[in-house]
Amino acid sequence: MIMYTTKTIQDEILRLKKENDICILAHAYQSQDIWEVADYVGDSYGLSQKAAAASQKTVLMCGVRFMAETVKILSPQKKVLLSHSQAGCPMAQQISVPQLEELKRRYPGYTVAVYINSTCALKTLCDVCVTSASAVKIIRKLDNPNILFIPDCNLGAWVTAQVPEKNIQLVNGGCPAHASITAEQVDKQRRLHPDAKLLVHPECLPEVTKTADYIGSTTGIMEYAKQSSSQAFIIGTENSIVQHLQFACPDKQFYPLSDTCICTNMKLTTLMDVYHCIQGTGGEEVTLPDDVMNRARRCIDAMLALG
Repeated sequence: MIMYTTKTIQDEILRLKKENDICILAHAYQSQDIWEVADYVGDSYGLSQKAAAASQKTVLMCGVRFMAETVKILSPQKKVLLSHSQAGCPMAQQISVPQLEELKRRYPGYTVAVYINSTCALKTLCDVCVTSASAVKIIRKLDNPNILFIPDCNLGAWVTAQVPEKNIQLVNGGCPAHASITAEQVDKQRRLHPDAKLLVHPECLPEVTKTADYIGSTTGIMEYAKQSSSQAFIIGTENSIVQHLQFACPDKQFYPLSDTCICTNMKLTTLMDVYHCIQGTGGEEVTLPDDVMNRARRCIDAMLALG
């Protein structure tokens, strides 16, 4: 019986992805062993841009479904695979198309800004898309003072604080993992690590973000930690980032803000799942109707137009 190891599977993935002309995307919340075989690692929208520019005709998204949909929207001519068919995003499912239609009737004349963490179907009804890194800049540039921001009320509350000149209507939604982080956990980690900088994602509750030394996207948090002269950091986002930063900066110390901030959907994908996808025996091909992709892309193009 052949005994497989992480290294032998990684080597086989690296060989097969070249042989089969496949570009591997790994979201930042994937495990380190998957990062090491990926062509690109990062946040969801940045990965979809990398995929669009890549030469490969097939793209494997090691992430969740809305991310694979975004890749398909930006690369409709490419074959797009999702590494695990059950990897969804609770936030992306929190508002349905009928619910958004009702919200638009309740707030007529409002510009609908949708977080990238949303379904393709929801994006077809929205005016502009935002990412955690671009939300403040995009909302500030909108001509309309009245904004309906969906679905993350925590990210929306953070944006509202940065752009008080806008009338931003929020709905009750968000990331369960980030929303589980409490102010009490902040106090505890500050006591344990008084010299550490607190870096948090804007999907966290307002009582958490207000105490942070830095608030930003996952990529922003990692870049801040890498470039900072500080030697210790409390990480307020998905806990895999602690491990990734330990690899990237072995001379620095990283501590999770919460031991429960884990994206179980991201953790569905294993290295063996990636292997089976590259072999052609696993994963799911993500397909979308042309008219849906075209309508969903309008809000993404609006984001790009606003910088």
